[in-house]
Amino acid sequence: MRLMLLKGFWVFHCAAVEGEGFVEANGAPIGAGLNGEVASAEAVGRVLGTQAASPLSFWIGLEPGRVVQLDDVVVTRREVPGHGQVLVAGVVTTVEARHEGASYDSDVFLIADGALPAAVVESAEVRVTRVEPEVFVPPLPGSVVYRAQSADRDQALYFDVMDRRIPMGLGRDGLPLYVNFDFLDGTRGAHVSISGISGVATKTSFATFLIYSIFNSGVLEAEAANTKALIFSVKGEDLLFLDHPNIRLNDAAVGVYDRLGLPARPFQSVHVFAPPRPGDPNGVPHVSARTQGVSAFFWTLAEFCAEELLRFVFADADDERAQYSLLVGQVAARLRAWAAPATDGGAVTITVPDGGSGGTTSTCRTFADLVDFVDDQLTGDGTRATWAGAQVPLGTVNAFLRRLRGAVRALSPIVRGDLPPDRGHSISTSDAQVSIVDLHNLPERAQRFVVGVVLRGEFARKESAGTARPLLFVVLDELNKYAPRDGDSPIKEILLDVAERGRSLGVILIGAQQTASEVERRIVSNCAVRVAGRLDPAEAARPEYGWLSAIARERATIAKPGTMFVAQPEIPVPLAVTFPFPAWATRPSEAGPAPVTASRRTVADPFAGLPGADDDVPPF
Repeated sequence: MRLMLLKGFWVFHCAAVEGEGFVEANGAPIGAGLNGEVASAEAVGRVLGTQAASPLSFWIGLEPGRVVQLDDVVVTRREVPGHGQVLVAGVVTTVEARHEGASYDSDVFLIADGALPAAVVESAEVRVTRVEPEVFVPPLPGSVVYRAQSADRDQALYFDVMDRRIPMGLGRDGLPLYVNFDFLDGTRGAHVSISGISGVATKTSFATFLIYSIFNSGVLEAEAANTKALIFSVKGEDLLFLDHPNIRLNDAAVGVYDRLGLPARPFQSVHVFAPPRPGDPNGVPHVSARTQGVSAFFWTLAEFCAEELLRFVFADADDERAQYSLLVGQVAARLRAWAAPATDGGAVTITVPDGGSGGTTSTCRTFADLVDFVDDQLTGDGTRATWAGAQVPLGTVNAFLRRLRGAVRALSPIVRGDLPPDRGHSISTSDAQVSIVDLHNLPERAQRFVVGVVLRGEFARKESAGTARPLLFVVLDELNKYAPRDGDSPIKEILLDVAERGRSLGVILIGAQQTASEVERRIVSNCAVRVAGRLDPAEAARPEYGWLSAIARERATIAKPGTMFVAQPEIPVPLAVTFPFPAWATRPSEAGPAPVTASRRTVADPFAGLPGADDDVPPF
């Protein structure tokens, strides 16, 4: 027992013997429930009576020697007539320490010298996450507050009602935190939005870990083998080695995977698609660090014309604001109607009907050839009306041609008809569980073209399948570039379609961006799970981060790499999550030995099974 000054009054404060916690007035230990049973192992304090407690938040005073930190999960209970015992659980959102008995800032020196009596008081604010049963009454002042463990913690964070949960990392208490898969696979919601500063927020690393956790947690059960992930890589060759072990993985990191119930290993099935090397007549993939499990991708001129891919050449938001958007559709329709395959290599022969320009015929083998032909047709006085219509002004035609000519250098490596026939060149998610499309060697304009065409193709494939299963997860970085808040573009239309209808078709978007405030609102609002890493202070103040509390926004500006704030519909507060060090290589220098299993696209040895030189027994 000791005398202390509290709010201007000297009061006696009773403390239990160290290790036994507080003592109730009836002599029962603070850890005891209403019937004397111990609900949680550690009691940390009591509900304050000097701060108003509500069913949604309350303050606790900490017993000397007890410590809570931000994100700790605590519980308290109250007996309510007619309802029995009510559990009130929450997450610590604010922790404060102050001197009670001090009036001036300089009093701290007098207190430290023992000249002025005062007491150090620590208190914490708790944001209520769950009331069970749902009798919304405030906890009573003086009620004992415990650090939540085991079943109490699961109740507080709704883990006990998650039938299908996926580990997303560890909490501040070192225990696993989960995300409800029902809000990822389209059952009750879909899509993930990840925001943060480039190079510090580890957005791509968290996205790949989330994919890994989905594939390896067992939540997919029999569907795991057929569930696919499509990852667009724009930052060097860092993502090309997901199927290689990380040589920097240590025992401590392996232990984290064990706690999460996940194996510490790389992805088991990966195939990489890369654009052809510029100027290479054989179309060798343009990568330097990886040589196996890589295929070159491109589109033939025949495919370009037949599928009306011209609109994806004009995929910037500025293109939609220009006056030539209608002209793009007209020219694309003419190419589809008048172009026919010329050879097996993908070249096209374009024949303009007699009613147009006298039956003009031209064979195009490169994208530059096609652009030159369109240029000639649109600049000729006798042919312009056939392609553009009589009402299109010459200035609009010239603006269209300037933009089209500017795309020749960027798109020539990936739109062509001069490569050998009978070779695979399409991006397909059927070759492996994880398909990586490497874009880093392409100009930005070509990147937009690839993303738009591939997404349109995969979305159309899922539509024609008529079922949401198996799922397709699409990981797209720099979402603010492909779906900006202002303007329209073909890619933005597709991403909006994915965000709004992808849930029912089994197409799940995992989008990452530096600034969520610059991404189309309808895409962000359709994301059931929102994640933020390290944020710029100005960006953190934007209303798009209203799902973060004021304290969480401040913390996000100093968050270390590997720490993310995750919000999901069931839990009313964002959770601070630390995800483990990748078990797969995240850059070429970390890559261990190549995987033993070969890609499905690896050409089999045509002489396999025949006797070798040493096995050929001479006849004499």
